[in-house]
Amino acid sequence: MVLVEKDRQPRFHIGESLLPLNLPLFERLGIKNAVERVGMVKYGVEFVSAAHQRAVRYEFARAWDKTFPYAYHVRRSEFDHLLLRNAAAKGAEIVEEFRVTEVDFLPEGGALVKGRGTDGGERRWRAAFLADASGRDTLLAAKLGLKRRNRKHASAAVYGHFTDAERLPGKAEGDISIFWFEHGWFWFIPLVDGTTSVGAVCRPEFIKARKGDVTTFFMSTIASCPELAARLRQARLVSPAAATGNYSYSATRMFGRSFILLGDAFAFIDPVFSTGVYIAMTMAFLGADAVEACLCDPRKAGRALRHFEAETLRGLKSLSWYIYRINSPAIRDMFMSPRNFLRVEEAMLSLLAGDVFRPSPIRKRLLVFKAFYYMVSLLNMRACIKGWWLRRRKAAFAIID
Repeated sequence: MVLVEKDRQPRFHIGESLLPLNLPLFERLGIKNAVERVGMVKYGVEFVSAAHQRAVRYEFARAWDKTFPYAYHVRRSEFDHLLLRNAAAKGAEIVEEFRVTEVDFLPEGGALVKGRGTDGGERRWRAAFLADASGRDTLLAAKLGLKRRNRKHASAAVYGHFTDAERLPGKAEGDISIFWFEHGWFWFIPLVDGTTSVGAVCRPEFIKARKGDVTTFFMSTIASCPELAARLRQARLVSPAAATGNYSYSATRMFGRSFILLGDAFAFIDPVFSTGVYIAMTMAFLGADAVEACLCDPRKAGRALRHFEAETLRGLKSLSWYIYRINSPAIRDMFMSPRNFLRVEEAMLSLLAGDVFRPSPIRKRLLVFKAFYYMVSLLNMRACIKGWWLRRRKAAFAIID
């Protein structure tokens, strides 16, 4: 197996928060102890809402399945490098600082892959099967015309890293905090080296309308959320802020003859539940089984690839319903006033922990949550109509931008 990486690891990457259901995957890879050494333990998540004038903390230990009571935050540079070294230790040939520039699929199956290095040199490979894990570069989805903006959701982000940010006390020090504000929500992710990752996910038009440089805009956006600003009162931004444009998209299909799309190379929705790394890793495990079946017994290729797609889409669908509504008044009201009626809170905590791919009894309880959501929406119709209109406006903006 050849793994081609456009950069040289370690390198910066945003997306530092992992989920409890990542841990079994780490065990299967044999890297759980290594992740523990570089990670900040996360026992739960805190939601903060100025509109409700309070904060609510959820612990993963109270989830339906109580065997996964914590997760980690990681520096992605360290974490990704760890994964790369592990792949090399298991026999993969690692080619760094090479960007794939051409892919030609062969009539008899397989593909010819061409790459160019940062030194200008070129290399070619003949691959029996191609797994595209190119992230937001979406190598194959762009090449094959499969990439589409997500018509149901549109968002953009601006983010930076701080030192000396005020963390939660005691055991909750490593918890992620989510701050809702007028234009979207903020993440607050403590890292083990004392740095804190902070970012705002907003409507794209809000960020596009900024005046001045990105850092000035970022700090003024933080100032508009007093609860977060208070936690950063003594903090210092360690480098200029960065921004990303519209980043909600998906490909129209997940596989084809001799290729599959993994993680962000297939779709990215929104980081609100810290699902990015977990979805990508789960897709990688499912995809590895599918590729093995394709190579070992081509007669089973179609069935294996369809199974990979169905399992992935089931998990993405489960998460997407909540992500699309995360800024709706009804969802905010429900998250800020938790009730464990019929064990619905436990089911939601399992969802937040990443329990969306395996068969689970939480599915029926999540249907109860959805029923409550529609009831709350009916009772708060005016605010919900406004929220629906904003989502439609966001979607329209994403389509025409």
